Order: sequence, then C-alpha cells, then structure tokens
Amino acid sequence: MFHKSLFIIAVLLLIIFLPGCARYEPHDAGTVLEINDESSAIVEQQDVKVLITEASEDEVITEYRVGPGDVLVINVPGLIDTYGSSEKTQNFQGFRVSSSGKIILPLAGAVEVSGRTVEEIQTLLVEKLVKYIKKPMVTVEIREFKSQPLYLLGQFNDPGLHFLDRPTSLLHGIAMGNGLHEKANLRGARLLRDERLMPVDIYHLLYNNDLHQNVQLRPGDTIYVPGNEEQRVYVFGAVGQPGSVPFVNGRLNLLQAVSSANLGQYSNRGEPYDGEHVRIIRSLSPTNGQLMVVDLARMMNGYAMPLQLMDGDIVYIPKTPVGNWNEAMNQLLPTLQVISGILQPFVQLEYLNDN
Repeated sequence: MFHKSLFIIAVLLLIIFLPGCARYEPHDAGTVLEINDESSAIVEQQDVKVLITEASEDEVITEYRVGPGDVLVINVPGLIDTYGSSEKTQNFQGFRVSSSGKIILPLAGAVEVSGRTVEEIQTLLVEKLVKYIKKPMVTVEIREFKSQPLYLLGQFNDPGLHFLDRPTSLLHGIAMGNGLHEKANLRGARLLRDERLMPVDIYHLLYNNDLHQNVQLRPGDTIYVPGNEEQRVYVFGAVGQPGSVPFVNGRLNLLQAVSSANLGQYSNRGEPYDGEHVRIIRSLSPTNGQLMVVDLARMMNGYAMPLQLMDGDIVYIPKTPVGNWNEAMNQLLPTLQVISGILQPFVQLEYLNDN
C-alpha cells in the first residue's frame, strides 16, 4: 500500500508539473487501463560486459621482495662478537631497510637490499663479507613486513592499512579485512591500482566463485567496498534539478526519480525533451551492466507500470531524439566525467577509464 501511494503521489506531481507536455494524455475519472507486462515501457535493452584483462598478462609475483620499511634479522657468526654486540641484542633490533632501500652492516657498510628476495640478500652479503671473513655463514629473515601496503576501505570488519607478507591474491586480501559487514554492497566493490580502477569483478568472485577474478594484488592496491545504506540514482538531461536522487525505504521508480529531479519545471519553461526514449545505464556488477531505452510517456499515461530503479542507475532524458547509444553517450559523457568518483565501477570501466 505504501509503495502504491508513492506511485500515485509521483503521478499527481507529474500531472501538476506537466500541463504543457503534449505527451501527457488525461483520462476521464474511473478509466481503467489494462496492463499486461510490467516491463512494457522498456523499448530496448542490451547487456554489456567489460572486457577483462587476463591476470596472466601481468607479471606473476612468486616470492616476496624486500622493500623500505621492512626489518631484517641478519646473523653472521663471528662478526657480531667482533663488534661487541650480543647476538640477542642484534636479533632484537634487526636492520630496518631505509627509504633508499639500504641497510648498514658492520664491515660491509651500506648494502642495497630493496627489490631482492631473502635468498638473494643472503648471497649478496656473503659476497660482501668474504673479503673480511673466511667462508662467512649468513642467515636472513624478515621480522617485520612494512614495505607493501594494502588499503582495505569501507565495509570491512577490520578496515585500514594492512601489509602483504607474501604473494597475495585478491581473495586473500579481502580475507585480511576479517570479513565484510552485512551492509556491504559488492556490486559497487572495486580494486584500485595506481589511481586507476581495475577491471575486476569482486561481486562474481565472492558470489559466483569466479576465480578468473582472483587476480594477484600489488603493493599499494586499495580494495574499497561501499555500504548499501545510501542508495541513489542519478538523473541528467532535460530536468530542472539534475543530480542524485535518494531511495525511499530502499525503493525508487522512474516516475518518482524524474519528479524529484523536477522534469516538470523544465517542461514548464517550454523546453523540449524526448520522453519516449529515456536512456538508463544500469550496473549489475563491476564488469556487467545493461543499457535500456525506456518510454517514460507510457508510464506517465498509465499504459505501463513504473519501472523500478536500482542503486547506481543513471537516467538520461534527452532534450531531442538521439539516434543511438553512441550519440547519447557523447552528450552524457562530460557530466559523467565530472562525477566519475561516485559512479558505480561498471560505468567507470566501460565509459571513463580510457576517456
């Protein structure tokens, strides 16, 4: 009953705001219209899938490589005693890799260790110390892993800064956050690398066990999982107040959305708009979406049920008829670029990453 009331209110608002709209057809009191298909207002619908770069194209990391901030425990029998330090004290302190990627050792001096594996560092130190110690025995361990940050943001039970301590997959990286809140919105979850959105579908990885999405993480990666408490759509084009429209109690239909965006205010100024070919970009997951052409006039006239919108939908009402989706996107793209940071990852990957 509540949702039916919202529909009636939205229709009444459109009737009030659109007196000059030729597409609105008033009906006599008591008129009953037969509606057989709730989706009859959808004129065209096509599925779109973002092309995903296979993980095999990237360099596969098989071993941990030391970097600035890591703390190494290095034992060289005979060397520590020579310099008057106890083995216990030396092990406790360790050797922290400097910002330049070096450690300072007795006799060997400054040694470049950044970017090397533990085995490679051991070999390098033997080469450095053989000048001073006959057949030096060197062991290297990593006490603290501090050089490869991973940022877990959003709806994690343990969000914040974490550090990789081995070659790590996306699934393992998510697990480092100690699970997700029940309000996590995985359709909007995303992997960011070097300030760029990666074509990875976390939704399909977790819900459909799609291991093709289980890419290897890199130092500095960010995994962001938004919440679903603030659901909204975006209405642009021939409306008086373009921008975001929030859901009401988790529901919002197209008539309510365009009414909130003041479609009637735009129409009352005598401005034209194409209500028969409204464009909707829908994100189903980070790499899957739909493009829809919807006849808003059919809903306004009572010949079709209001189309229920989904969180993140982008509604575009053209001022004049557009021939195809390429023309529509050319008109819409400048607006999407301005608000790209808050859009669903599907929209960013499909339309904005290369623009």
